[in-house]
Amino acid sequence: MANTTKPLILHAHATGPNPFKIAAALEFLQVPYVVKLWDFGPDPTKGVKGAAFLAINENGRVPALEDPNTGVVSWESGACMNYARRVYDKGNVLGPKGDGEQGRVDFEKWEYFLLTTLGPMTGQTNWYRYYNAVRNDDALKRYVEQTERCYSVLEGQLKKTGGESILPGGITAVDLHFEPWVRQHAYAQISLDPYPTVKKWLEKMGNLKEIQDAYKKIKEAPKP
Repeated sequence: MANTTKPLILHAHATGPNPFKIAAALEFLQVPYVVKLWDFGPDPTKGVKGAAFLAINENGRVPALEDPNTGVVSWESGACMNYARRVYDKGNVLGPKGDGEQGRVDFEKWEYFLLTTLGPMTGQTNWYRYYNAVRNDDALKRYVEQTERCYSVLEGQLKKTGGESILPGGITAVDLHFEPWVRQHAYAQISLDPYPTVKKWLEKMGNLKEIQDAYKKIKEAPKP
């Protein structure tokens, strides 16, 4: 595939978690890609709120994924991930690996749990801890508690596989969705001490070559 497929363009920045999951998916699928980094802010040619990027993603967020092989442009990490799976995962590398409809539903419910709950709760924890203009301890307490609740849910699920993968049967795109968010636990000031199986899983994920290559490729991409 790598010999005949034109490289996809992954639009990213080097700090937020979501671009890394798409880079990891492309690494696992052995799909060629290049990384285009963007700044935060409204710069018309370099910023995610500028005209050049808004022509790619009206929402002004990364990741976005352009595929010159099909002409398809996707944004939102869930949409980017599922596009890559539908078009390039012919060997079911990234799942779902469970049987039948239950396997598909299990995949989707954990994918959506990250996209709608663990990710946003962690993001709000970081916002009220570091960025809100007026300190709001009540809001911070709420989002810390909700983030920790999500970690408890994840801990229970990972115990089913001994920390090998979120779903039985091996690493899937679900693990790739979670990895960059859980990796930021220290920044969110969420201790992994109460979640030893999450810690074991995160260490395993961080040792995978595909994960390491995804982080390296984004962090070493030319600056805008």
